[in-house]
Amino acid sequence: MNGASTTRARLETLDLDVLHWTPDLNLGIEIIDGQHRRIVEYHNRLHEARTRGDRKVVAEVLDGLVDYTQSHFSFEEAVMAAAGFRLAATHRSRHEQFVHRLGEYLHRFALGEDIAGEVQETVKLWLLNHIKREDREYAVSVRNNLDTARLQQILRDDETARAMVVQGRS
Repeated sequence: MNGASTTRARLETLDLDVLHWTPDLNLGIEIIDGQHRRIVEYHNRLHEARTRGDRKVVAEVLDGLVDYTQSHFSFEEAVMAAAGFRLAATHRSRHEQFVHRLGEYLHRFALGEDIAGEVQETVKLWLLNHIKREDREYAVSVRNNLDTARLQQILRDDETARAMVVQGRS
C-alpha cells in the first residue's frame, strides 16, 4: 500500500460521523470480520437515528448494538479458547469493561439523557483500537489453529448456548 492509500484508509476510519470499513480492519478471519462489519453498521445506524432525532430508533439501535456486541464477544472468547490463545483472560476482561460501559450508557439513556453521540464516538474509537491492536493479538493463533469449519461449529455452539440462557435453561 503506498502512502496515499494509507492516508486515505486512515482518513476514512477517522471520519467524525460515519465509520467506513477499510481493508486495514480485516483480521483475515471471515466470520469475525463479518461480525466487526456488523458492529460498524450499528454504529452508522446510530448516527442516522441521532441525526434524525428519533429517540425510539436510537433506543432500538442501542439495544441491538449491546445485544450483538455481547454475542460477538461471546463467540470471540470461545474462539480464543479453542485456539489456545494465551491472553484470552485479559482479552475477556477488556470485553467485560466495554460491556459495562455500554450498560452505563443504556442506564443514562433510560433516565432521559441524550447519549447517542457519546455512544457513537465511544464505539468508534473502541472498535478501531480493539480490532487494530487487541484482536490482532489473537488472530494469528486462530488462523494457525482453527479452520473455517471449526469456526462455524463454535459459532453454532455459542448461539445454542446463548439461546438456552435466554430461555432460562442454562
